[in-house]
Amino acid sequence: MIALLLGGAVALLASLLGTPAVISYFRDRGFGQPIREEGPQAHRSKAGTPTMGGTAIVLAAVLAFVVAHLAGPSLTVGGLLVMGTFVGMAVVGFFDDLIKLRMRRNLGLNKTTKILGQATIAGLFAWIGPTYAGLPQNISVAGEIAVDVPLWLFAVWIFLLLTGASNAVNLTDGLDGLAAGSGTLVFGAYALIAFWQFRNPADYGLDAADALSIAIIVAAVMAACAGFLWHNAPPARIFMGDTGSLALGGLLAAVAVATNTQVLLVLIGGLFVLETLSVILQVAVFRTTGRRVFRMAPIHHHFELLGWQETTIIVRFWIVAGIGIALGLGLFYAEWINRVGPL
Repeated sequence: MIALLLGGAVALLASLLGTPAVISYFRDRGFGQPIREEGPQAHRSKAGTPTMGGTAIVLAAVLAFVVAHLAGPSLTVGGLLVMGTFVGMAVVGFFDDLIKLRMRRNLGLNKTTKILGQATIAGLFAWIGPTYAGLPQNISVAGEIAVDVPLWLFAVWIFLLLTGASNAVNLTDGLDGLAAGSGTLVFGAYALIAFWQFRNPADYGLDAADALSIAIIVAAVMAACAGFLWHNAPPARIFMGDTGSLALGGLLAAVAVATNTQVLLVLIGGLFVLETLSVILQVAVFRTTGRRVFRMAPIHHHFELLGWQETTIIVRFWIVAGIGIALGLGLFYAEWINRVGPL
C-alpha cells in the first residue's frame, strides 16, 4: 500500500512540476501543434501550442514506477511487460508527433509504419505475456469469465485490442483536457481493480506481486494524467499529442489483458469507445449515402459546431466517462461476488 501511494505521489509531483519545463523546452524549439484546416474555427487560435506533452506523463510515470519499487516491491516480468508496452507505444507516438512538427503538417507516420510499430509491440506482448510473465492467454470479460485461445489468435486479439484502444484515446484527444481528464478517471478505476486483485490473488489466479506492480503503474499514470491536466485544462498550455494518447491507449489494452478485464474495457473506457464509434458511423454512412450523421466527427466536434462551449462538452463527457466506469466497476465486483459469495 505504501508503494502504491508513493508511486502516485511521485508521479503527481513530477508531472505537475515537470510539465512547465516540457512546455518551455518545446516552445523554445518551435514544436507547436498544427491545426487541420477543416476543423472548428475556434481551434485556429490554438495553432502553435506546444505538443508532445505526453512526454511529461510518460517520464513522470516511469520515475514513479522506479521509485515505488525501490521502496520495497520487487520487479516482476508482468509489471515490466505492461510498463514496456506503455513506453513502446509512447515511442511510436513520439515519432508520429515529431514528423508532424518537422514537416509542418497534420499527418505524421504513414499508416503502414504506424501499424507496423503497433504490431511489433502487440506481438512481443502476446509472446512474452503467457510465456514468461504468466499472463492469461485468453479473451476475457472479467475474472473467470474467459475463453482460452491458441497463441496465434491471442496475438491477433492483442493487436486489435492495442490498436483499437490507442486509436480510441487518440480520437478523444481533441479538446483541452478531455483525454487527460477521462484518462485520470479510467486509470483510477484500474488502480482499484488491480489493487483488489492484489488483495485477493487466490480468487483470480494471479501472482500477487504482478498485481501490485500493475496497480503501481496505473496509479502512477492516473496521478501523472492529473498533474498534466493542471496545464492541459482549457485553455491548454500544452497538448499531449500522439506521444501521450497512443501510450495511454496501449497501456489500457495491456492492463485489461493483465487483469482479465478485456471486454469490460468497453464499459470502463466507454467514452473512448463512444468517440470511436462516432467516427466509424460517420465514415460508413457517408460512404454509402453521401450524407453525414454528425456535423463533424469525432462526436465532441459535433457538439462544438452545435454551439456548445468547450468546457461544457469536456465536463459532460467526463460525466459520461464516469458513468461507464461505475458500470464497469459494478460488473467487476458482481462477478467476484457471484464466485466467492457475499462478504
